[in-house]
Amino acid sequence: MSDVVKVALVDDQQLVRAGFRMVIDSQPDLTVAVEASDGAQALRLLADHPVDVVLMDVRMPTMDGLTATGRLTARPDAPRVVVLTTFDLDEYVLEAIRAGASGFLLKDAPPEEMLAAIRTVHRGDAVIAPSSTRRLLEHLVTALPTTTDGPAHQALGELTEREREVLVLMARGRSNTEIAAELFVAEATVKTHVGRVLAKLDARDRVQAVVTAYETGLVRPGS
Repeated sequence: MSDVVKVALVDDQQLVRAGFRMVIDSQPDLTVAVEASDGAQALRLLADHPVDVVLMDVRMPTMDGLTATGRLTARPDAPRVVVLTTFDLDEYVLEAIRAGASGFLLKDAPPEEMLAAIRTVHRGDAVIAPSSTRRLLEHLVTALPTTTDGPAHQALGELTEREREVLVLMARGRSNTEIAAELFVAEATVKTHVGRVLAKLDARDRVQAVVTAYETGLVRPGS
């Protein structure tokens, strides 16, 4: 059981949680360990019942998902948080990632995409659901001004040319394996570059690094 990924479901709709639980518990490597109907309850339960990945809704009573995400990811050994969203809540997605979420998933995504997102974000080696992630990011950043200074841009300037290439490919949704093939290097080398990119950008994970790539103009929507 030590290899089983423990998941928490945080959503105020019981039927939504029941549907997610049925899909997740059908997998031999995944299990739902915690259920909560709002952010405050999730924080209380997760303090005593640690999990690996949290699926977090945005709009909930008592405490919303954004607030809960920020408080949860500030804890030592915090789990990965995947924010559940819809296109009409796009403005909340970037806030959630800035609060420490590792990514996001469309609520109407097919079951296999949700399962892949849980496994991938737990593994930490790729941007989750690349097509949805890129589409949402591009939609979000069209309203953001490209920064020419500030901490993010300065941090970007510390990257080597190869690290910038790796970041661009990360922003295009490439996995480590795909980046290695495109740059004709070993996958272990890519992992090293990714680690250095995250450290220099002070990014918790790949999704936060990708947001920086878009915000600084290193990658532009549609490129």
